[in-house]
Amino acid sequence: MATTTPAGVRGSHAKHGSGGAAPEGEAPMTHRQIMEALSGLLLGMFVAILSSTIVSNALPEIVSDLHGSQSSYTWVVTASLLAMTATTPLWGKLSDLFSKKLLVQIALIIYVLGSAAAGLAQNSTWLISCRVIQGIGVGGLSALAQIVMAAMISPRERGRYSGYLGATFAVATVGGPLLGGVITDTSWLGWRWCFYVGVPFAIIALIVLQKTLKLPVVKRKVKVDWLGAFFISAAVCLILLWVTFAGDKYEWMSWQTWVMVLGAVALGGLFVLTETRASEPIIPMRLFRNRTITLASIASLFVGVAMFSGTVFFSQYFQLARGESPTMSGVLTIPMIGGLFVSSTVSGQIITRTGRWKAWLVAGGALVTAGLGLLGTIEYDTTYWHIAIFMALMGLGIGMMMQNLVLCTQNQVSPKDLGSASSTVTFFRSLGGAVGVSAMGAVLSTRVGDYMKDGLAHLGPKAAGAAAAGDGSIPNVKTLPGPIRQVVESSYGSGIADVFLVAAPCALIAFLVTWFIKEVPLRTSGALAPADEATPPTPAAEPAMAMAGAGSLNGAQDTPVAGSPAVGLGKDATMGLGSAGSATPAAPAGGQYGGITVSGYIRGAENVPVAQAAVTLISLGGRQLGRSVAQHDGSYALDAPGAGSYVLIASADGFQPQASTVVVGEEPVTFDILLSGTSGLTGVVREAENGAPVSGAMVIVTDVRGDVLATGQSGAEGDFTFGDLVPGAVTVAVNAAGHRPIALPVEVAGTGVTRIEIPLQSGAQLQGTVRAAGGPLRDARVTLVDAAGNVVATATTGEDGAYGFADLNSGEYTVIATGYPPVATGLTVAGAGVDDHDIELAHPGE
Repeated sequence: MATTTPAGVRGSHAKHGSGGAAPEGEAPMTHRQIMEALSGLLLGMFVAILSSTIVSNALPEIVSDLHGSQSSYTWVVTASLLAMTATTPLWGKLSDLFSKKLLVQIALIIYVLGSAAAGLAQNSTWLISCRVIQGIGVGGLSALAQIVMAAMISPRERGRYSGYLGATFAVATVGGPLLGGVITDTSWLGWRWCFYVGVPFAIIALIVLQKTLKLPVVKRKVKVDWLGAFFISAAVCLILLWVTFAGDKYEWMSWQTWVMVLGAVALGGLFVLTETRASEPIIPMRLFRNRTITLASIASLFVGVAMFSGTVFFSQYFQLARGESPTMSGVLTIPMIGGLFVSSTVSGQIITRTGRWKAWLVAGGALVTAGLGLLGTIEYDTTYWHIAIFMALMGLGIGMMMQNLVLCTQNQVSPKDLGSASSTVTFFRSLGGAVGVSAMGAVLSTRVGDYMKDGLAHLGPKAAGAAAAGDGSIPNVKTLPGPIRQVVESSYGSGIADVFLVAAPCALIAFLVTWFIKEVPLRTSGALAPADEATPPTPAAEPAMAMAGAGSLNGAQDTPVAGSPAVGLGKDATMGLGSAGSATPAAPAGGQYGGITVSGYIRGAENVPVAQAAVTLISLGGRQLGRSVAQHDGSYALDAPGAGSYVLIASADGFQPQASTVVVGEEPVTFDILLSGTSGLTGVVREAENGAPVSGAMVIVTDVRGDVLATGQSGAEGDFTFGDLVPGAVTVAVNAAGHRPIALPVEVAGTGVTRIEIPLQSGAQLQGTVRAAGGPLRDARVTLVDAAGNVVATATTGEDGAYGFADLNSGEYTVIATGYPPVATGLTVAGAGVDDHDIELAHPGE
């Protein structure tokens, strides 16, 4: 059964000067409906974020328990990021081709399997492999959450709901480390439960998604770019291997480095070449012709480096440099998460009200840079409230940038590229995180080793012999002697500060890039209208005629200017066709006559542009004020004579016409229209017993209110066809002689013809006469009871004593007649046809 987009108008009005916003247009979904649909999605996101944050404070103990090194610690984090990075574009492309709801559920299932396997890990290699599986699922959830939101909510309103997503992120990020710390510190649970605890949430999310998330399913021929997916995954893997092993396994400037770097560049080139030739590329290269998308991707890359590098190592700092427990490690990071929660929620709400977003990006970049720079000055014994302020600054900046970089990208693309564009930005953020964590992990390992050797050397010859503690393995500081413990804590404090200091320039680059992103006001439509960096196009042709005198035309023509999609009247020309048969003068849209432009896009089912749709603007008194014909991309534009309320009518062949009220102020208004296409319904009526066609059956189609939409009879082959039906739920009732009537609920698809098959059960009839004293008995009560004792029907005889029951199934029945003392007789009804059953009543003793 196909799911269709509800009929109606998706539109909203621009803000009008200082007078505030104009009334909102008819929205496709209420806030409550959107929140119900997002409930399962947000729960899935909660699970995804929880999977990465819950282990952050447990990782030092996990890696120590599995006898891993600093490199193992880094790769437990990097493996998940790598899988998420490599698969994010693929998930995005699949969302453009398949059911988004199904993909979210598949991602959750992959996550559950990876988590369950990770909890059974016996060594670092096993754990890292399971984290790869988890990362694939988390990559799907991260990409699809933004895509599903964009499919339901307009960019202007999306800031508000991105705030909810940011709040979910904050809660999971705060709760994850705390929960992970408590689980790790609880002896009867242990760190393995950090992987198990998310599984019930994922299962609940699956159930909630099934019940609440309903999105249109685009059914078309698909071709997944598997070759592109391979090349990009291989390129990312080589880069990560290089930054992990360089400076540890081999020198930075060695032949291994050249092989890996050149191999990654070659694979990247092959990926670009593949994408330019693929029919369904994972990342369409044409997207990067748009400056906003290109700059947002670059900013996301460096934000990812700063964000993940700055947050992954906090658990090591508090546990190894300050000697805190895993639980307290989570508590101490609350300032950063609190800042993220506040900034993402507040910025989302304000962006929804104003439609302006660039200031938040620039401010966020400045705060992240400042926070990381200040964190680069900390030591193992730095006063905590100083660190809390630095973390809060960093969290505020991340909250302002993370979702809004995706938002400004989604505001730039057409519906068919929504998934690819969203996942592209997420991909670069994850790529930056994966490369950043891997590189910073290598930096940390080297710097901590150097600091330990220097510190132990100052303790004397005996302590210098313990320098092996700095060979890359993660020590258990609680078991170390006092002086050596202080050296280890100091080494990790200084080493992690160096990591923050290296990450700060990356945040600075992201900050500088955001300055060059051009701010385009957020569209007020959902994923129905394409957008470029400019506002919807308006024709540039000169007027074909001029107004000359009151109501007269000088050289006027009755047809629009060639190439111009709009015909309208300005403020001083308000005559229409309704009064004197005079034609509306042709004029290009855009306020050429001093009017106020009303423009937008007209879309049908599956977000397809409706070209040549007629759009008419009339006054509340019924006078025609302007007319436009939609272009090939569905865009239209016409002029309103001035501020006020008007009626906008859109119609096109094969679609139900729409009439909407539009309120015009002092500024141009954007108003998008969704037309419901008429659809067909066809089917066959057959015998339920043997499948034979039933001809001459009466077929009736009614809507949800019970109004009849269409009627007809089945043909010789039992077939019937109805056209021009409005998509949605209908009831199909069928009745035929000798058969039991049936009524079925049917969902008429948004496009094309919906096909159904209706089985009719054969219906038998039972009739007879009730007699008494040799003649027919009037007003006798006859009751028919089935074999289970249920009353099937009742009848009262007339003057002739006759009764009858129709539409009976085959089976055993009991007939009870009253009037005289009751008589009950049994009989068998078999198949179609008419059964006769007369009844004799008499008084006792007669």
